[in-house]
Amino acid sequence: MLKSDEEYVLQAQKGNDVACEYILNKYKSIVRSASRTYFLLGGDSDDIVQEGMIGLYKAICNYSAGEGVDFSAYAIICIKRQIYTAIKTAARKKHQPLNDYVSLDNREEFSDDNPVSIIENREWRENLYKEIEEKLSKFEKIVLSEYLKGGTYEEIGVTLGKESKSIDNAIQRIRRKLKGANL
Repeated sequence: MLKSDEEYVLQAQKGNDVACEYILNKYKSIVRSASRTYFLLGGDSDDIVQEGMIGLYKAICNYSAGEGVDFSAYAIICIKRQIYTAIKTAARKKHQPLNDYVSLDNREEFSDDNPVSIIENREWRENLYKEIEEKLSKFEKIVLSEYLKGGTYEEIGVTLGKESKSIDNAIQRIRRKLKGANL
């Protein structure tokens, strides 16, 4: 006798990997079908399918058979919700600062006992100062100085009479400006 999807899901929730794999494989075509109608900014169709599969997995983990809803209907809602959330997040560019992160201490560590390293360190420092002078505004230079001293956005904001969001924006501009620098 064939088991229903709900029975497989219950087994998957109890840790049965074979049951989980069965449901994931069975619903993969539904995920692909649902993902065709969406576009992910900065991604491709495989990214959308992957988001849909995450939604399906969440459906498996969170489904409650006693609610009177078929698993298939519940799964479709979870798949579409996950895809929609991914698209909204990408459109807001919420994680872009993390993806485009540039360290303000971008150089490799130099050994102080090697004359070549000392010269390279000096050249790196000179290039950094030159880039800062050429690319940053007076305000950005002050923010960078306070930031490198260990100040938080709030502390720097209080010192300069600005909101912490202004400080955050300045730090993001500094990172963008120094990202292309040959340091």
